[in-house]
Amino acid sequence: MDKTVRTFDYEKILRILEDTEDKYVFEKVNLIPKDEDLREKLENYVNYSKMTRKAVLGIDIYKYSSYEQFEQTLVPFLFKLLFLETIELCFKNHTFFFQKYTKQEIVENYISTGDGGFLIFDTPLHALLFACNFAIVLRTYNSFHFYPKLRKIIGGVSLRYAITYDTIYYFDKSHYGRAIINNARILSKDTLNRCIIDQNVYDWFTLNIDGLENLQVLTIDEMANIYDIQGSYDYDILRDNPDAIFGKESTREFGIINSDVLKIGEIKSKESTLSVYNIHIQVASKVERTQIQRIITISLGNLNTSHLL
Repeated sequence: MDKTVRTFDYEKILRILEDTEDKYVFEKVNLIPKDEDLREKLENYVNYSKMTRKAVLGIDIYKYSSYEQFEQTLVPFLFKLLFLETIELCFKNHTFFFQKYTKQEIVENYISTGDGGFLIFDTPLHALLFACNFAIVLRTYNSFHFYPKLRKIIGGVSLRYAITYDTIYYFDKSHYGRAIINNARILSKDTLNRCIIDQNVYDWFTLNIDGLENLQVLTIDEMANIYDIQGSYDYDILRDNPDAIFGKESTREFGIINSDVLKIGEIKSKESTLSVYNIHIQVASKVERTQIQRIITISLGNLNTSHLL
């Protein structure tokens, strides 16, 4: 995994403050001080231009509060169960794309909200692949193939997804930044369990593969030549570990069989405005367990563009 997330240290920032001003100032008359010297030192330390963009995948269990009290207690456990199974599936289905990650890193960088959470990836492609695999695992659960007794007890689950691409930084053992803030705002506005992306994600796919719609026709060779991937990944991995979604030849039988993107418009949250898009990805995947193989076709998101204000 790319270790370029900008890290801020509490003690270093504190030393900047202590070197520049007194901790307490009590005078007979309160005066607003000049702050140019402190601002300059803080700006040099933060160095905002060197903050790296990361993709954030937000996942949220739809209408979590509507579950009965007993079932609601089990939902965080269920989410973790699905989450860990998705990690295993990603490393099996997309060994090439996830070669710079470890399973432990994904778990440690995960920001839990109880009924969902946020995951941090290097590119929007990684976030999208994880979301697709999560949807596959969720379908196996909902269709009584994955812990069917637990499925009967808790009931079916619907998820909503959001993918953002913006700055991230690390402070005091936690991640912060606009990518996480914007993602949370998008999820809070969605009431129709969709998969919504921001303008930066849309632009990233447009720049790298001429648009999200091309996902259904591109081969693994074309995907492996994306600028953020080419040259720094081990291509020998593909010989023994073919990708489960992108094949050597373009086909609509397996992998991504449909990819739609629709502009929703702009959403306002507090004082910021975000341009957002609704995406709908259909994936046909071979799922094999206990020596039995089934073809499962899932839809990530839906085509409804209404009720997002």
